[in-house]
Amino acid sequence: MRTIEQYLPDHPFFAGLAPGALAILAGCATNVSFAPGEYLFREGQPADQFYIIRRGRVAVEVHSPTNGRMTVDTADAGEVVGWSWLVAPYTWLFDARAVEATGVVAFDGACLRDKCDQDPKLGYELMKMVTQVMFSRLVAARVRLLDLYGDTSGTAGTPLLDPLIREAKATWARSDDARPADALPDTEGASDVAPG
Repeated sequence: MRTIEQYLPDHPFFAGLAPGALAILAGCATNVSFAPGEYLFREGQPADQFYIIRRGRVAVEVHSPTNGRMTVDTADAGEVVGWSWLVAPYTWLFDARAVEATGVVAFDGACLRDKCDQDPKLGYELMKMVTQVMFSRLVAARVRLLDLYGDTSGTAGTPLLDPLIREAKATWARSDDARPADALPDTEGASDVAPG
């Protein structure tokens, strides 16, 4: 397995960062393994890390009093999980559970926030990268919600939702052009989940 220092420069999430910035980020990171069923984080706990999945799969879940545990998103190798470490009050809003044996690069959120405070340029670059992930997930959630609640399969269509669906698909296409295909969340056949 490659070291974190070797892995980060090749990952699309870190594309364009200078070697010095990558070294700073690597200094806040460790390799961690999770067994199937083990939680990376739990809703309500302090959000002190974010993760790049190297291998395996993670389910992002919420707990419903009526329906129990519900998967709202999944993340596979190469994807980023968790952005609550960047937004006060730094508390997880979801659970993240390893679906299978999973290896991640875990970044210490407090360490990264401190480095960003010391180097505002690094902070700005990291903020742009994380907000791109957030944007991609929100667009995917929008498309999935429209798939769930908008019936566009009939001949008449739905006049209120059709323009929203077209806009969401156009936005998704633009984000496809902006990032490598392997860095985007998979939405094919995922109408039963909405990302978090």
